[in-house]
Amino acid sequence: MPQIQVVFYQEDARIVPVLDWLDTLSLKAQDKCLVKVERLKELGHELRRPEADLLRDGIYELRIGLQRMNYRILYFFHGRTAAVLAHGLVKERVVPSRAIEEAVKRKRKFEQDPIQHTYQEA
Repeated sequence: MPQIQVVFYQEDARIVPVLDWLDTLSLKAQDKCLVKVERLKELGHELRRPEADLLRDGIYELRIGLQRMNYRILYFFHGRTAAVLAHGLVKERVVPSRAIEEAVKRKRKFEQDPIQHTYQEA
């Protein structure tokens, strides 16, 4: 399967939740997260456990482990060509329901207006 496009979800106010979250992490954690994003680009829908998993309602998690910390980037697919990174978190035991709900809301907003909710570097 060819590479897919990966985009960052953007809120109405030009806020990019995943990029804001990545900025709070150490450089080593950021690098490891970005390596997983590259794997998502390479494998798309074929990416499976332990690297990714379906949570519910079309929301998936990229699974990143580093020094006993579990980092998660929640994403969804828009058609067969794009994965949208919607939310990042540090996981304890389970991904909190509120984080999944937030990703579902972002998915709905993106589906209504993909252009407005796709981050474009300036």
